Amino acid sequence: MEGIENNMNLLKESWLPFRASNGEIRYAPPAAIADPDIVDLALPRADFQGAAYQWLIGLLQTALPPKHHVDWLEHLTHQPDQKALEEAFSPFLPAFELDGDGPRFMQDLDPLDDAKSSPVAGLLIDAPGANGVKNNTDFFVKRGGTEVMCPDCAAMALFTMQINAPSGGAGYRVGLRGGGPLTTLILPEAGDASLWQRLWLNVMPVSVFDRDGQAFAAPSAEDGTLFPWVEPTRESKAKNTEVFPEQMHPLHPYWAMPRRFRLMVEEQPCRCDLCGREAQRSVREVKAKNYGANYAGPWLHPLTPYRTDPKKPQEPPLSSKGQPGGIGYRNWSYLVLPDPSNTGALPAMVVRDFLGPKHQTSKDERAWGEEVEALLTRPRLWVFGYDMDNMKARCWYGTEMPLVVLPEALQDVFRQAVQHFSDLTRQVVWYTRTQIKNAWFERPGDAKGDTSYLEAQLYENTEGAFFQALESIKAVLIEHGETADLSAPADAWFRALRAASLALFEDQVLTAAQEALNWPRVVSARGRLLAFLSGQGKGAKPITQFASEYDVPLTRSERDTNKREEAV
Repeated sequence: MEGIENNMNLLKESWLPFRASNGEIRYAPPAAIADPDIVDLALPRADFQGAAYQWLIGLLQTALPPKHHVDWLEHLTHQPDQKALEEAFSPFLPAFELDGDGPRFMQDLDPLDDAKSSPVAGLLIDAPGANGVKNNTDFFVKRGGTEVMCPDCAAMALFTMQINAPSGGAGYRVGLRGGGPLTTLILPEAGDASLWQRLWLNVMPVSVFDRDGQAFAAPSAEDGTLFPWVEPTRESKAKNTEVFPEQMHPLHPYWAMPRRFRLMVEEQPCRCDLCGREAQRSVREVKAKNYGANYAGPWLHPLTPYRTDPKKPQEPPLSSKGQPGGIGYRNWSYLVLPDPSNTGALPAMVVRDFLGPKHQTSKDERAWGEEVEALLTRPRLWVFGYDMDNMKARCWYGTEMPLVVLPEALQDVFRQAVQHFSDLTRQVVWYTRTQIKNAWFERPGDAKGDTSYLEAQLYENTEGAFFQALESIKAVLIEHGETADLSAPADAWFRALRAASLALFEDQVLTAAQEALNWPRVVSARGRLLAFLSGQGKGAKPITQFASEYDVPLTRSERDTNKREEAV
């Protein structure tokens, strides 16, 4: 049994690992984010790192919500000290007890005495499931790697599972935003920015959370519509027990709890299998029960991008998920640029708020200085999440990409140009892979094996040029307005894409042993690729359309003609 004096409160204990500017790792309470010398978190796993950012953002959004965007900007430049944060967190202490007899953070209010205990490794999304262990199919993620956790890691594992919960069998509910959702956060470009700045860029004014006919209510530690673990679970075994957005507090998505767990905290020392530290208490087992909260309806998590179906506006939006092939600039426009009528892209609320009201507020309040200017005009987008196949975690993806900040009046033209550039890339990538296969195989349609790595490589090889093109578009639009001539960035992008396509063909085909090459087949495939990239032959319509739209010369003779005309 746990003694009351040993109860762990997540708002008071030194349980989070922080990285200082000198590289030192310090364990401290959440209020340590007020220390300007703290520059990042240092969790032992990538999914924990992403979850810890979301935990702290949710905590700030709940305990210190800015009233409006000017108020938000004030906190960005004049961050509170540690004592002020402790005072802001203090009213919520009862909701953040990890153990004890009362409500437990992210755990069922019922002790679940009728549930069987299972290994604590079950809280890890990438751990093999019961069937994997039973059928001996845990080839890549082995059983037995995590037998004991310290309470610190167990708390973060619990939170990580609740916010990412994949399907888990009959009655084991997925998370509020679906299993394995993507998360997008705003980061400053400067690597030495404080953790406070990194977190506060993702906090939003309360007005963003207002709903039709429902004003934002001040958060309370006793509010079960905000913190579901402080009251009995909304069980979902019976019909018509779904949990809809209008039933819950607007900040509930940060604290959604689809699974029913109870951590079995033991008064036994351990060396944690995750962080490697010695701890006075340990967690080896967890109790779980099915039929927790069943989230339904048009839920929108503030940190997750969604897709809608323009042809079915009555359907609820679907969260974006990790997919095989990873996350790159091919996904950028869907994660950043709203496009409700065409692709149905709906970037995360945090991205839309940053590129809209926050950007405008920073422009209106120019007296904030160069430091804030750098934070708000050169941001980066951090995208991360699991690629799930039902209950199986295939991969964890995490990447950072530039964000392009533009005035609202220029965003439609910018979105259209980015869409054209991205569409062209998809066509060139597909055609390049097709011709490489034509050079390799006599009957490429019958060839076995996965060649998607060719697409991934071409995307990777052109990522730098793509974001250079976006910055060029931005510069031209800012200088000349929405009627600006975008032919120069379009020409530079097309030439970079063309060069990368030919380079990939040569690298994949011509570097093979000479005796293995079928030269007639190679020459024919390369000729078709060259014709395509010159806007000639079958299938070249995407090239000619792009060239016509942006006045891009496709052949040497066209370039020479343009140069002579420019000289005249």
